[in-house]
Amino acid sequence: MTLADPHPREPVVSLDALAKALRCLPGVGPKAAQRMALHLMQHDRDGARALGRALAHAADAIRHCERCNTFTEEALCGLCRSSRRDASLLCVVETPADLLMVEQAQAYQGLYFVLMGRLSPLDGVGPREIHLDRLIRRATDGTVREVILATNFTNEGEATAHYIGELLGARGLAVSRLARGVPVGGELEYVDAGTLAQALRERRPVTR
Repeated sequence: MTLADPHPREPVVSLDALAKALRCLPGVGPKAAQRMALHLMQHDRDGARALGRALAHAADAIRHCERCNTFTEEALCGLCRSSRRDASLLCVVETPADLLMVEQAQAYQGLYFVLMGRLSPLDGVGPREIHLDRLIRRATDGTVREVILATNFTNEGEATAHYIGELLGARGLAVSRLARGVPVGGELEYVDAGTLAQALRERRPVTR
């Protein structure tokens, strides 16, 4: 059986290959990939060609920033090149998407290091896979004074933050961790018990 015809006489190899390629996307299973492939061929061949060109160009042009490890088309990304950023602050995040979220908050003016993952021994992800050697060199360049650990609050993210904190703290750097607690605009009635407990533990004095 092929993708296009339940009783085929000749397999539509290109269509099958397209559906198989689409399955590399997160959350896309066989049926979703099949629907996408059929939609592109039936309704939007120009879109399919544009998608192919954009993917090919991105795969060839995008590289990792030599300083922060995020995605860029230059040797250094725009943030690392900027003279307006505070070079004494270094925020460590797991992914480029996390970097973008921190930037959208407009509350941070330092620089970044993107791990491109988090420690997960069961998945074969160790210090080498998340570029910890590069992070240590970056953080100990003589300019950085504080490292902010902004990994996610998952078990793996917490373990990664703890490991990095131990490494950098032993080298005399100030290391901080993102606070956790009740979200802005949140109502206690709808906050989960774990978040509320953490907010109580991390409470701070009210200034007068």
